[in-house]
Amino acid sequence: MSPILPLVESASSAWPEIAECGEPLVEVLGERLALRPVYFQIGLLGASEKMLLRTGALARLNQAAESLPAGLGFLILDTHRPLTVQQALWDWQERNVRAEHPNLSNEEIKTLVSQFVAFPTGDPVRPTPHRTGGAVDLTIISLETGEELPMGTAFDEATERAVTDFLERFPESPATENRRLLFHTLESAGFANYPGEWWHYELGTRRWAAQKNQPHALYGGA
Repeated sequence: MSPILPLVESASSAWPEIAECGEPLVEVLGERLALRPVYFQIGLLGASEKMLLRTGALARLNQAAESLPAGLGFLILDTHRPLTVQQALWDWQERNVRAEHPNLSNEEIKTLVSQFVAFPTGDPVRPTPHRTGGAVDLTIISLETGEELPMGTAFDEATERAVTDFLERFPESPATENRRLLFHTLESAGFANYPGEWWHYELGTRRWAAQKNQPHALYGGA
């Protein structure tokens, strides 16, 4: 499978604006989708066991799942994220970074945390991706055993190894091929990847509109 090419993003302030399409949030279901609401399971404040996406994003997600090789499916780890959960996630990651880097300034910590968690904001014209209902965190599993395919890092690992194309420097690694499979399967279904996280994909968001050269985003805060 072809390599994952590096993607350089423009500043979010230059991304297209939102023309809300009005699609509702619906519960995530699919024959080749398994669910593990990670933040609910770890007890993150406000997190729900129910996983939701916009109808169009869910349809494309199921389309991508059906195009995977036989015996494989997606494990869905996070979807729609209310502002309260985004704040709790930011606070949790900030505590982790402070513990690991006690000598960093507040601004340096904020910069480091923002590489892996969007800063929580209630701004209706610049919602965080997960708040739109168009963002999904996921990996690939064996449908028979439920075992996750190796991807080189755990989900939510806040290191440079989480960068989507990081493993391209190790082309012989099985995890490299697995990341390529995830990337190309979702890209072919219309999703856009956040380059800093191999597990994070978006559809209908401002990032998606920028990457796909669309005139506007479809989803605002939901």
